[in-house]
Amino acid sequence: MKANDADLVRFRRKSYTILVNDSSNSTTHQGGDFVRTEVHQSDRQRGTAETVGGFSSVATGPESSLARQLPVQGGSKRFAPKPDGRALMVICAYNENVKLSNTLSRFPKRSERDYDVLVVDDGSTDGSIESIDTGEFLVHRLGACIGVGAAIRKAIRIAQERDYHVIMFMAGNDKDRPAEIPRILDPVRNQGFALVQGSRYLPGGDFGNMPIYRRITTQFVHPLLFSLAVRKRLTDTTNGFRAIHLGVFDDPAIDIDQPWLDQYEMEVYLRFEVVRLGYLHGEVPCTKIYPPKKLGITKMKPITGWWSILRPIFLLGLGLRR
Repeated sequence: MKANDADLVRFRRKSYTILVNDSSNSTTHQGGDFVRTEVHQSDRQRGTAETVGGFSSVATGPESSLARQLPVQGGSKRFAPKPDGRALMVICAYNENVKLSNTLSRFPKRSERDYDVLVVDDGSTDGSIESIDTGEFLVHRLGACIGVGAAIRKAIRIAQERDYHVIMFMAGNDKDRPAEIPRILDPVRNQGFALVQGSRYLPGGDFGNMPIYRRITTQFVHPLLFSLAVRKRLTDTTNGFRAIHLGVFDDPAIDIDQPWLDQYEMEVYLRFEVVRLGYLHGEVPCTKIYPPKKLGITKMKPITGWWSILRPIFLLGLGLRR
């Protein structure tokens, strides 16, 4: 029996293999610039492997590391693991000053980590970018403040051009902890997850001295609306600490070039579409500690900023945007 089209994914480049958990016979489709793989339930149980377009497609048994469960998990379409796949951590920064320096100081030396770090400067004017050690960190200057979503888009294109397999994101304002990067990176690199996001609200997570109004919106309001829209219970839907397999962006159903995604909408859009399209996704506990107020307040404006992260739920949930 043929799998439903909704369970399949096509790629514009023959760079990645998708593994689909499905009850139909294991079948491989290939044509033109597209490669499509369907994996049968019995194949997954046997742990079989086949070659598709010059690279291997592996269906693993439930006893393998790929079957390891994350605290929150969903979706069935996974990527073939690539333990040696290149990974890029992206920090989009705008006038973070000492907070950016503090963030970068927490990273291991470049020779001691298995990923690169790219700072995307969204038009900073405070001199914070000039102090970055370019021997340890990569820097890309946008030249003007074009919005966090547009900065994320540029980072994705850079990662694609430089043949990375995994792209990660974290805040440049010293809220996230580089020591927790393996929590989001390993499932994508080694287990075939399409997206893994950190959650402050899972057991083992921490949100420190978060303002009460922000806790209400990030722990209850936004996750509730998001979960209802995608019909999947998620615990933290506004946290930008995440890892994404770059093969996701070869799916024609995901269009990051839409102008309406130039601000905070992009972060919500990416996760919404990964969940909606049935990709394997998960949450892991993480820490997000707010720095002292004397170091600067959040750049998100109370009304426009929150609408920017809420409206994708309604637009995508109602099918008004894709």
